[in-house]
Amino acid sequence: MTGETRVVAVLGPTNTGKTTYAIERMLGHKSGVIGLPLRLLAREVYDRVVAALGPSVVALVTGEERIVPPRTQYWICTVEAMPEGMGCDFLAVDEIQLCADPERGHVFTDRLLRARGLHETLFLGSDTMRGPIRALVPNAQFVQRERMSTLTYTGPKKISRMRPRSAIVGFSVENVYAIAELIRRQKGGAAVVMGALSPRTRNAQVEMYQNGEVDFLVATDAIGMGLNLDVDHVAFSSLTKFDGRRMRPLAPNELAQIAGRAGRGMKNGTFGVTGEASPLEEGVAEAIMDHRFTPQKKLNWRNHALQFGTIDRLIQTLEAAPDDEILVKAREADDLGALKALAQVTEVAARCSDGPSVKLLWDVCRIPDFRGISHAEHAGLLEAIFTYLHERGQIPDDWLAQQINRIDRTDGDIDALSKRLAFIRTWTYVAQRKGWTIDESHWREQARSVEDRLSDALHERLTQRFVDRRTSVLLRRLGQKEAMVAEVSNTGEVTVEGEFVGRLEGFRFSQDKGAGGAEAKTIKTAALQALAPQFHLRADRFYNAPDTEIDFTEQGGLIWGKDAVGKLVAGADALKPQVEVFVDDVAGPEVAQKVQRRLQHFIDRKIAALFEPLLNLGRDETLAGLARGFAFQMVEGLGVLPRAAVADDVKALDQDARGALRKHGIRFGQFTIFMPLLLKPAPTRLRLVLWSLSQGVQDFPEAPPPGLVTIPADTAAPAGADTMSGYRIAGERAIRIDMLERLADMLRSENSRAGFEATADMLSITGMTLEQFADLMQGLGYKAEKGERIKVKAIDPTAAEKAKAPDEAVTSEAVETASETPDAAEVEQETAPAETAPEATEAAASGDEATAVATDTAPETEVFYTFTWGRTARPAGHANKRGSADRPQGKGKGKPGGKGKRGGPRSDKGQGGQKFSARPPKPEKKIDPDNPFAAALMGLKDTK
Repeated sequence: MTGETRVVAVLGPTNTGKTTYAIERMLGHKSGVIGLPLRLLAREVYDRVVAALGPSVVALVTGEERIVPPRTQYWICTVEAMPEGMGCDFLAVDEIQLCADPERGHVFTDRLLRARGLHETLFLGSDTMRGPIRALVPNAQFVQRERMSTLTYTGPKKISRMRPRSAIVGFSVENVYAIAELIRRQKGGAAVVMGALSPRTRNAQVEMYQNGEVDFLVATDAIGMGLNLDVDHVAFSSLTKFDGRRMRPLAPNELAQIAGRAGRGMKNGTFGVTGEASPLEEGVAEAIMDHRFTPQKKLNWRNHALQFGTIDRLIQTLEAAPDDEILVKAREADDLGALKALAQVTEVAARCSDGPSVKLLWDVCRIPDFRGISHAEHAGLLEAIFTYLHERGQIPDDWLAQQINRIDRTDGDIDALSKRLAFIRTWTYVAQRKGWTIDESHWREQARSVEDRLSDALHERLTQRFVDRRTSVLLRRLGQKEAMVAEVSNTGEVTVEGEFVGRLEGFRFSQDKGAGGAEAKTIKTAALQALAPQFHLRADRFYNAPDTEIDFTEQGGLIWGKDAVGKLVAGADALKPQVEVFVDDVAGPEVAQKVQRRLQHFIDRKIAALFEPLLNLGRDETLAGLARGFAFQMVEGLGVLPRAAVADDVKALDQDARGALRKHGIRFGQFTIFMPLLLKPAPTRLRLVLWSLSQGVQDFPEAPPPGLVTIPADTAAPAGADTMSGYRIAGERAIRIDMLERLADMLRSENSRAGFEATADMLSITGMTLEQFADLMQGLGYKAEKGERIKVKAIDPTAAEKAKAPDEAVTSEAVETASETPDAAEVEQETAPAETAPEATEAAASGDEATAVATDTAPETEVFYTFTWGRTARPAGHANKRGSADRPQGKGKGKPGGKGKRGGPRSDKGQGGQKFSARPPKPEKKIDPDNPFAAALMGLKDTK
């Protein structure tokens, strides 16, 4: 074979087309095999060859995957899985410089020394291998290939400033995840590529990057092994890595292998550092750019001529030293460590009594430790597999099914799925071994399907965690400088290029709260740029909207539907507030002006409609003198004035002036001067807003609920808020001013000097209990004296008729008088149940005092209040002058018992005096149908 084969070493830097050249040379032969350093790269080359020839003649053989059609001509393998002694016409080994790798170098060195094609053999790799190949393979020819593009060092650069189509390289899973998370927040997302990923997951991630769904790639040094990616820039986040035993700095040639992924074909590339990585030394950077590296002097080697007589003999041959100075004995690999560990197990040592058993044990020990949990646990798994194979010749189906089923779960996070993928790779490797299972095809398919499910789930989790499709899409469209398509739904949801970005609330964009940092800035920039035409369309629709779609809030806000579009601010006049609009700057001044004009029209019309009587009063030019001045005060007071504050002005008004003012609906009440039409809920609500604006109040008082006669007094409200609400505070509650005037009318007929009690009408009109009414009266300046008395109950006419004696000579007038003023004995008798009266009499006659006490009923008492005008306890804000407007008028002037002349005799109610008057009786005042207690008042009226 040596005389016929042609051995060629194709050497050069990355991006020289070496792998492509090898594939073309292989396809020029009838059969061939190519060994590649990574399972991922083997799958990529397999797909390329299948695309050219079809799957029927191409095989893929890796540790965990085996696709071998019956008519296979071309074998695509990992270097460890390359078949031996097949006699193919062509053979190639890629990345031959890995002969110097501490862990896997002995496998590549073995292929360099012993693997040959019948007609042609190619070794592809770095120019640093020229010396060792020349020394170990004297008949080798050398072909130098130059890089097709230039590679330039650009120094350090922050990740936030990394340009699109960049790959950031980390050397640990934690580092890769942290970088990917940072890029997601700042750039919209990144694809993740690691050697531990399954080909399915890796291909899905790479496809996202290649098709432009994301513009950044975060990877380990796995991308340095020939993976063809569209990368413009490679940035190192670290310059050290853990090689399985220690942290060590990367050599210049290792950095160049990774940096060389930047720039493909004729496209130039750049490389640099980022994150915590220090800048490259000038000499190192120049060496990478010029592809000048220290030649390899030593290659790792392990004896291939193994002897399986005993375990000890096998270990001796594995640890044999090389006989060439270029070769150095490889450090102890995982398979040799596992062999030594199992050799110490008594049962395993007893089973290995012959060569085939030792050979079987060595095959089991070569199962890679994909899980990486611990050497002891891995050795325990290998022991179980070896025991089954040695005892039964095959692994039991039920035990293998149990191991696989435990892993067949797609729940959990990225770490959990990554661990399960590592676990299933062990069983995928086991299923690929010929003769180890009863049904090889079934278990290969079973392991493959589980790996595929886990791979898909891992890709989904990686995408969910490290890719923000929305930000990625918007960033890409922003970079293309094209107009983006924005849509606003009926509910205000804003989508840009089909991605939800937030809501349009009126004329302000409210960004999705799920975004943060640079991501939020990107979304807002893209959204506002796309929304510019939407603002004009919405402004036109708003300008033509009817007033019924616009409203004001009790805090002075202006809303359109459910969206805030502005607020009221104080103007020169309380009845002429101004408008401040809520419009994003990007909408432009034209939109803002249109919204401002529409809102000003709305509030001006609202004031004109609700305060029409007040505005008419202010515009009445027929008013003159004091009447005109008083009208000005009413306008300033927004239609409500406490009488105590304008008492002198009211006194100064003559009857003609008062008549002219009354024509405008002004009512001169005892406590308040007001316009009844302006006490309705709608004007009251607006009056509070206008008053709060003019007074500079921070928290506007809210209008009371409509229909309530009294409400709890709000002591925290600013002074005057009760008046603007249409109420007057009296004690712990506030009473509506129009109902207070009706109460004042009732109080005029009472003797406030001698004292009077609350009537049912008084309680009914206020809707209060007696105790609440007493507090109200004290708030109005009255004294309330509390007392108790025996409660008088009305006599049932039927019972009274039965109780009459036929021979009783009492006049009807006397009976009527007695029924109106019963004495205590009669009250006690009337309050006792009718059926117990005879028993009580009999008990008294027989002297049974205990029985009499038991049958008597104790008299029922009631609480009452006597109200008198309190001279020294005037409410706050009342005038102290004699004849104050708040003082009750009518009866009670002067001393008690007098009327007309001071101290003169008078006839008070209930004293038996008769009254004569030529004046016809006053018609009863109609009950206000708006009073919430109207029904109760009608009932009281009917009982009179």
